[in-house]
Amino acid sequence: MRNIIEFVKETRKELNNVSWPSWPELRGTTIVVIVAVFFFGFFLWAVDLVVGPAMRAVHHLMAR
Repeated sequence: MRNIIEFVKETRKELNNVSWPSWPELRGTTIVVIVAVFFFGFFLWAVDLVVGPAMRAVHHLMAR
């Protein structure tokens, strides 16, 4: 039990040393992440639309 209490005390002490971002910084980086996720999701969807049929055509030709 003593180890757990010591761990919690040290964790709280370390959290006081953390450099937390401000709300404007947090909003900005969150927006960047969301935009990046949508961009790469759209990109991968578009690549799948092109590559999927091409791979099926190649598979069909190889099965002959």
